[in-house]
Amino acid sequence: MIAATVFAIIALGAAAYVSRFGLPDWLNAPPGTFAQAQTDLVLDFPPNRQDRRKLPSGAEFFGASGTVTNVGSVERSVPSILIVMRDARDRIVYSWEVVPPKRRLGPGESMTINEAVTDVPKAATAAEIGWKPG
Repeated sequence: MIAATVFAIIALGAAAYVSRFGLPDWLNAPPGTFAQAQTDLVLDFPPNRQDRRKLPSGAEFFGASGTVTNVGSVERSVPSILIVMRDARDRIVYSWEVVPPKRRLGPGESMTINEAVTDVPKAATAAEIGWKPG
């Protein structure tokens, strides 16, 4: 009975810690935020084409511009893109899906993607861009 009580206290403490602070860095659990790289499709959203600022209305603005290029020799289907905003502690504080303007790209073909939102949390300090899972 005492052992079961001690185990329950330790388990509840561990669950509370993970809930509050996330998994420890040494655990090396894969984040799973983005899907695997797409064959022959290259995402290019350079940092100098990402814009974060406060609008006169007080709203937080974030804009990103980039390209998706099919570097292969066959037509490829283009999945949705996921933009994730993280805070200073590397926690996801905001994310949204970007549906590409074209769902298929021929060999050597590129498309430009321009995306902007105005309801970004003030805590967001960094943006990551990748393929949406699923």
